[in-house]
Amino acid sequence: VQLQASGGGLVQAGGSLRLSCAASGRTFSDYAVGWFRQAPGKEREFVGAINWNGGSTYYVDSVQGRFTISRDNAKNTVYLQMNNLKPEDTADYYCLTIEYYNRRPIGSWGQGTQVTVSS
Repeated sequence: VQLQASGGGLVQAGGSLRLSCAASGRTFSDYAVGWFRQAPGKEREFVGAINWNGGSTYYVDSVQGRFTISRDNAKNTVYLQMNNLKPEDTADYYCLTIEYYNRRPIGSWGQGTQVTVSS
């Protein structure tokens, strides 16, 4: 299942953005989806994940309480709501299907969406 992230942009610190992750081809309602990000000059890091039906989510400590992942399987879309953004959240954001507990990618990496947070 190929996923495509969108919705990035430029926002001031303290602001909010909502990213979308849309599936093409096969439905992805059977799969957990993970969000990852890669800042300039840094390795890609895990941000958070949602299980197949949206009943369970978990996040990396640095975004806990600020980011929320949700999904609408009828629309084949997963969302990443980002609030109280900080300059250190600046990165390219990616989504893909994963194994929920060990975060192992199942799908392939698509094109990310760029988020820039100004101070």
